[in-house]
Amino acid sequence: MSTVQARALLKRYGDLAAVDGISFQVRPGECFGFLGPNGAGKTTTMKMIYCVLPPTSGDLQVLGMDVRAHPRAIKARLGVVTQDNTLDTALTVRENLVIFARYFDIPWGLARQRADELLEFVSLTDRARDKVEYLSGGMKRRLMVARALVPQPELLVLDEPTTGLDPQARQLAWEKLRQLKRTGVTQILTTHYMEEAAALCDRIAIMDQGRIVTEGSPADLVAAHAGREVVELRTAGGNWQGPGILERILGAAGSLAETHEVHNDLLVLHTQDGEVLLRRVREQGVELESATLRRTTLEDAFLKLTGRRLRD
Repeated sequence: MSTVQARALLKRYGDLAAVDGISFQVRPGECFGFLGPNGAGKTTTMKMIYCVLPPTSGDLQVLGMDVRAHPRAIKARLGVVTQDNTLDTALTVRENLVIFARYFDIPWGLARQRADELLEFVSLTDRARDKVEYLSGGMKRRLMVARALVPQPELLVLDEPTTGLDPQARQLAWEKLRQLKRTGVTQILTTHYMEEAAALCDRIAIMDQGRIVTEGSPADLVAAHAGREVVELRTAGGNWQGPGILERILGAAGSLAETHEVHNDLLVLHTQDGEVLLRRVREQGVELESATLRRTTLEDAFLKLTGRRLRD
């Protein structure tokens, strides 16, 4: 049985379809990610999963229950880390966990024990008596993860869990999420960090304009949409509109360039053999500001599918 199953899921605000008839499933024990530009519908999808927003139409089952019919029962078995900090700044770090445990009718003694275990898990034991307002941003995010784990959830929903963290704090968060996954906790996350999605997710759905554009493992998405290598060329002239320059390079690249993208002064060529392609380009004698060869990443696939235009 799928942990989450969505069929033709739609969320509409007036004439705007924030989520436009998507279908997906999340398997038990996996980490499933949603990627997309701002406004793609990721957070709206997450809010429907953790029963804050009701779907306009379609079917959404979480832990075998319909989100419309059983929201309270679903929430009792979820852990949620939202984008925004919702910690109680009037309480200490430990009190945030203990009081939250009482919302789930966890006895006081067990609540205190679980709070201490989770503080150790997220490396915050030495800050247990501090007020939340004195924590750094990274510590607050780790405390929110700990709070989400208080009810020992079967499904952990993480909406941009490491936004604003420095590299060390992000690596620690990734380590903790991997540990949880090894214990069988299913995870759904959204992130704008391609490296994070590639490091944590078993499968990814890329969303744009409320729809799922494609879905697959990080490696499969890169292979299918970005090739093996990327050659990035920057023209010394400021753009690629000069007489015949772009045509000369593409002609020299030939079939080696599986696809190409032009963005002002940047020409991106996707290929299976970057060294040969780059040699052919240089033989044309075109004046370039820079020429770079690198392996493709999930970000290359993402930008190819959703475009490079800035979204508000």
